[in-house]
Amino acid sequence: MDFLQPSSWDDALAVRAERPDALPIAGGTDVMVELNFDRRRPGALLDLTRIPELREWSVADEVVRLGAGVPYARVITELGNRLPGLAMAARTVGSPQIRVRGTVGGNLGSASPAGDAHPPLLAAGAEVEVASAARGTRRIPVAEFFTGVKRNALEPDELIAAVHVRTARGPQQFCKVGTRNAMVISVSAFALALHPDRQAVGTGIGSAAPTPRRAAEAEEFLAGELDWATRGPLPEGLARAFGERVAAAAAPIDDVRGTAAYRRHSLTVLARRAVTWAWDDLRRAA
Repeated sequence: MDFLQPSSWDDALAVRAERPDALPIAGGTDVMVELNFDRRRPGALLDLTRIPELREWSVADEVVRLGAGVPYARVITELGNRLPGLAMAARTVGSPQIRVRGTVGGNLGSASPAGDAHPPLLAAGAEVEVASAARGTRRIPVAEFFTGVKRNALEPDELIAAVHVRTARGPQQFCKVGTRNAMVISVSAFALALHPDRQAVGTGIGSAAPTPRRAAEAEEFLAGELDWATRGPLPEGLARAFGERVAAAAAPIDDVRGTAAYRRHSLTVLARRAVTWAWDDLRRAA
């Protein structure tokens, strides 16, 4: 197995074009597990850790451009006020050591249905910026990025450059259920974003379908029922109905971590809690 280590973004794209069999690696928190268990044996590893622009983030027109190599630990400490949902999810990833190494770009590249960064990115309506040496850059809505179990929309010569996420205009929440409280792959996960400026709702479901997905019908239902004008108390029946619609949008399976029935039930509870917490936050802010 070859080890390729470009020091610039242009060099990385050139190497990617020449060696489409090369597996990109940043933090290595997913890749090294697959290699150690002999689940993958690529022709080469493409190490992206020496490319400085991948470790940078910036804000323009209230949109955060998060470099693919920014680790979870920096999302928590530097972007918690701008991207609260993503920061909440980042706090649940692995151990402190994993959060220092693991990256949102790597999470997207792995495209696991259980990736913790995926639900808040879906709820926020993020876009994934990808690039190739031949065609330049393009943006893919994150809802269209996941194409199957651990498959994504990248072409063979493309790499993930960054994620574009609009700064939160309202409360965001992330919650998940696991077999223990820390360092665990989620049994189910849910993210919610309230957008009071346009009276809209965003959702993201994780670990309960072949790919991370939104609950579009639940979003429309909740946005049409919420009392955006006076922001009165959230009816318990509305929160319950929203949770049921979120669960209906999932397509879970039975596996070693949980049953399909449990995943649907847990999503009902997670969604009900998330909307209650988020609405309470919005009322307090008002």
